[in-house]
Amino acid sequence: MSGLRPRVGAAFRVDFVSRISPIGLIAWLAAATLAVSATEPSKLLRLERSLDTMGTTYSVTLYGTDQYRLDSAIDDAFDEAKRLEELLSNYRPESEWSRVNRDAFKAPVPVSQELYNLLDSCLDYSRRSDGAFDITVGPLMKIWGFYKNTEHIPHRAEIRSALDRIGYQHIHLDAKSHTVRFDAPVDMDPGGIGKGYAVDRMADVLRRDGVTSGLISAGRSSIYAIGAPPSEPRGWHILLPNPRDARKTVWELYLKDESMSTSGTTEKFFMAGGKTYSHLMDPRTGSPVQGMLAVSVVAPKTIDSEAWTKPYFVLGREWATSHKPKEFRVFLCEDRTEIACVSLP
Repeated sequence: MSGLRPRVGAAFRVDFVSRISPIGLIAWLAAATLAVSATEPSKLLRLERSLDTMGTTYSVTLYGTDQYRLDSAIDDAFDEAKRLEELLSNYRPESEWSRVNRDAFKAPVPVSQELYNLLDSCLDYSRRSDGAFDITVGPLMKIWGFYKNTEHIPHRAEIRSALDRIGYQHIHLDAKSHTVRFDAPVDMDPGGIGKGYAVDRMADVLRRDGVTSGLISAGRSSIYAIGAPPSEPRGWHILLPNPRDARKTVWELYLKDESMSTSGTTEKFFMAGGKTYSHLMDPRTGSPVQGMLAVSVVAPKTIDSEAWTKPYFVLGREWATSHKPKEFRVFLCEDRTEIACVSLP
């Protein structure tokens, strides 16, 4: 599917099925490619490029009339993604994020305004989701083997030990000194928020450079649409397939100056004892969530759509219905004998 490029106005299809490709795969994306083509009758140019950074692939498609300006705008957006890699990577020892993880249990760590604001947002998501969103969930991911592709069911003692080492409540921010302090040796993981934040920052850069029509994808699971593509004023056409049968479309929607993120069980998972265990953890129980197949959230900002897919996935339809902001669109597919896919009111 990665080689498909739809015509202008063609629908983009999300792939819920492939084990290799993450949830949210859009059929038009092609890794590390550059394509420029004239589109009639507007004579616009279409430019596509991809970049591997922050542990994922960022892809950008733009429309415009000046190839040089489009190319320069993508360069600027990719420079921003690389800058955020240096800020947020938990694999780079020199990153600001790693420095906090390493030292904040020893003493308060001064941080930049940008990182302070991001961590403040993360703690807000945690409080508002009753802990279902938690950036300290890393120890659970490790014992279940999702970090190094060694997936297995851990012993109960391992789960109890991991639960003792997670909890957003252990992260303390001081607004006056702009410091971060841990009151327990927790380990923050940017995986549940970093892509969405980066996509929003890249969209800001592209708009600053004059882009009015474009689509940004991070890891093929979080996307942001700038304006609309040629020939389709409603926006970028997205098809969401049935998680159990990709040949069937569950929802059809258009994105215009808004984001969509998707979390689902087919992104990372393993089978054991006839059950499917995905990488989507309930930080309160220490185990992968059961009963949900996929959640997609459409929101004005990608950081919000990415963050809120997790609580909606963990806490389910009833909680999501009562806690969904009016401006969000939320689509859930529940794991039942007969799959139940619903759009929340």
